[in-house]
Amino acid sequence: MKRLAILPLLLIISFFFPVQSALADTNVARSATPSASYTSPWESVAAINDGIDPPRSNDTVNRRWGTWPNTGTQWAELTWTSAQTIRSADVYFFDDGGGVRVPASWKLQRWTGSAYADIPGTYPIAVNAYNTVTFSQISTTRLRVVLNSGQASVGLLEVRAWAPDSNPGPSGWNPPAHLVTPLNEVWQHQESTYPNLYGFRNYGWDQIMANGGSINYCVRWDSSATVTAAQRDQIHATLARQFKKWMDVMVGHNGWPYTNVPVKVVGWAVRDRAQLQWSDTSVDIYVNNIRENAPQCAEPCGRFFNQNGTYPNCPGGASHHYDMSLWLTAGFGGGAGGDWGQRIGSEYYMNNLNADNIHILLHEMGHSFGLDDFYDWTPTGQCCFLMKAGSASSITEFDAWMFRDWWRHLKSRYGL
Repeated sequence: MKRLAILPLLLIISFFFPVQSALADTNVARSATPSASYTSPWESVAAINDGIDPPRSNDTVNRRWGTWPNTGTQWAELTWTSAQTIRSADVYFFDDGGGVRVPASWKLQRWTGSAYADIPGTYPIAVNAYNTVTFSQISTTRLRVVLNSGQASVGLLEVRAWAPDSNPGPSGWNPPAHLVTPLNEVWQHQESTYPNLYGFRNYGWDQIMANGGSINYCVRWDSSATVTAAQRDQIHATLARQFKKWMDVMVGHNGWPYTNVPVKVVGWAVRDRAQLQWSDTSVDIYVNNIRENAPQCAEPCGRFFNQNGTYPNCPGGASHHYDMSLWLTAGFGGGAGGDWGQRIGSEYYMNNLNADNIHILLHEMGHSFGLDDFYDWTPTGQCCFLMKAGSASSITEFDAWMFRDWWRHLKSRYGL
């Protein structure tokens, strides 16, 4: 399918055949052993460092650590077999609006070898977001999160502990020898076929860098089906999990400044409000705003419509803006992707909520970062890879290096 080269829109349509953040730091929480003062029998302390970014504080999809019915002072702890050097931490609170709420206050403590010592810092308390604390560099084998409850029990969804990266991994451009020729062919092909390759400023790369290392989505629910709160949270969690697969390709590579790129869903667009079976205000909801014969999230809040990065007419301000849309259309086959986001079938997406790789979505996400299609040619020595539709179901080595090649050519625009 021909790429539509009408800027500022970057759109690539595909048809398929069966087949954290801290700059230059490492999240060492993943290698720790978690423990807690108390854990409700149906919850899991392993949730606090499983590496899953929560979709919201009332996460009904992933594991959670909670202390209901216990109240008072509770704690969760990360323990390492050797001392870790840490200079900041992120904490995501569990809050279900009922028996488990954000704490009245909280703090971090480090193990000195004989006792726990408070870590000085400013401790924010926010829902639906990581709460970040930065402090003077410490060395410890244990990091404890101490929560003082208010009128309810307390809990956590995720804890990240950031250490200066002493081994940042590969730097520069160093693809395997057998990929040098096909990678050069791909880039030369893009240079000759993309009408504004270097001037275009709304690739996924631009969006992440403009946000300082995160991405916001709005869901266009182009279906007559209803959606429960639990399904909404699953949709969010699945999106974040698939997006992370591309971001993991970049960690430690060629000056990429982020070890984690959080994905936040800030809104939903729908024809009829009654289709969305929740009453909380965790996301903005846009009703019967029709564009392209489908529900559209508010244009004043969309980066595609405001590529200067300001959102003066967005209700709620810039924090409610969205960079991409996840456009889920009933009966839609194949997919489409570009700087505006990704479009795939709603039934396909819902049937694959627990799949490890949603290959059509992954393919379309690749387009959002500039990756091309390969309908009429194949690079030298390559056979099967994700961006060659229908030939692979996951990100391959060649896909990863094509992705990194985009960063190699664009990173200078960010002063890196």
